[in-house]
Amino acid sequence: MEKRFRLKERGTTVRTELVAGFTTFMAMSYILMVNARMFSDLGTVSYNAIYIATAISAIVGTLLMALMANLPLALATGMGLNAYFVYTVCFGLGFTYANTLVLVLLDGLVFIVLTVTGLRKKIFEAIPLSVRTAIPAGIGLFIAFLGLQNSGMVVNDDATLVGLTSFNVFSGNATWASIMPVLVSFFAVLAIAIMSSRKVKGSVLFGILGGAAAYYLLGLTIPGFFDGMMESFSFNPFAAFGDFFRQSFGKVFTEGFNFAPFIQEHGVGAFVVTILSTALAFCMVDMFDTLGTLYGACARGSLLDENGDVPKMDKAMLSDAIATTVGAMCGTSTVTTVVESSAGVGEGGRTGLASVSTAFLFFVAMFLAPVAQLIPSCATAAALIYVGVLMMSCVRDIDWNSIEIAVPAFLTIAMMPFTYSIAYGIGFGLISFTVISVFTGKAREVKPATWIIGGLFGLTFFLTH
Repeated sequence: MEKRFRLKERGTTVRTELVAGFTTFMAMSYILMVNARMFSDLGTVSYNAIYIATAISAIVGTLLMALMANLPLALATGMGLNAYFVYTVCFGLGFTYANTLVLVLLDGLVFIVLTVTGLRKKIFEAIPLSVRTAIPAGIGLFIAFLGLQNSGMVVNDDATLVGLTSFNVFSGNATWASIMPVLVSFFAVLAIAIMSSRKVKGSVLFGILGGAAAYYLLGLTIPGFFDGMMESFSFNPFAAFGDFFRQSFGKVFTEGFNFAPFIQEHGVGAFVVTILSTALAFCMVDMFDTLGTLYGACARGSLLDENGDVPKMDKAMLSDAIATTVGAMCGTSTVTTVVESSAGVGEGGRTGLASVSTAFLFFVAMFLAPVAQLIPSCATAAALIYVGVLMMSCVRDIDWNSIEIAVPAFLTIAMMPFTYSIAYGIGFGLISFTVISVFTGKAREVKPATWIIGGLFGLTFFLTH
């Protein structure tokens, strides 16, 4: 292990890495259920099939990240892009499930070419320093926002779009059953903070497990809390694999390239425009979600090299690209480096051994499909909120007195949680940096690649939203 992962060089131990990998899995295991549930809305593919497809693509991508790049990062189907796949491309534009998998496969193949040729790294280097410095903080707010939503503390509000959940049990707007998970999340965050302050190893993991224990203990006070819970368990570990091989595996090749029904209904011109704009959206969001997460997580774990770059970036991005192609062949949407990896980094993960641990747990989860649901979202939400705190430290490196630096940095940070996309935050940061530079007499400081990427983001916004 020392020879493969260089544990001593990075100041870590086997125990720390395994705990970090377990923490990452706990923080991201919800993706298995959420992704499967989302795709089952299509009606042409089942929950079980997508559950297995999601797990396999996560295993492949995470192991590649571990063995090729030696980074403590995990990969899985990207939240946001899966919703775009199902609700925008399939339901909105009219492509079939298999048709859309072709676009995901194209996305992966393009990224493999860009990575092998070194162009993907140059694209990352084209991101201005002001934007790059702000990325970890933007991701931190994004992660915290996810955690606050998963905890039930922040809810949808028709008037303000987001709002605080009701705690008023006297008016009837809230019940003990509705506020108990929120309280579990809140006090689990405080417990993690206290343990971290007292230098307790594994504080994030203990917070998750303690939150889960508190959730079930407090559930004893709620009538009917456990009713029907065991009905979701399947004791046949191979039940889901049959659906996977029948409904999703290889559909990209057997049915995906048949675009005739769409062309007959919409015409060739509409087909070409739709294909190009949709493929552009997949590529841009996937690329910059991955780049942003790689940089943000590595910055949080002090893993950047002496030049401030992600170590073995090409291999890390190649892992991501291969995982996306595997995901398309398995039948799921774009695979990307997930922001929840930061939970493991916050727990002390510094090498690929943490990722091996995470991949192993995904392998186990394939045969125990519903078991991951035992960890309630209110428990893992606490870890996400706390990691969001840890990732805000980079804001002190931003020169807030310089408008040409402060505005792109602020937009990068703010737009990530507000648009629910890391890529869109980077896009607004790039565009604002370019425009401000032009009108302040610093156009020569803008790299040609920055102009191109900013233009592509502009096309993405105008053509897909």
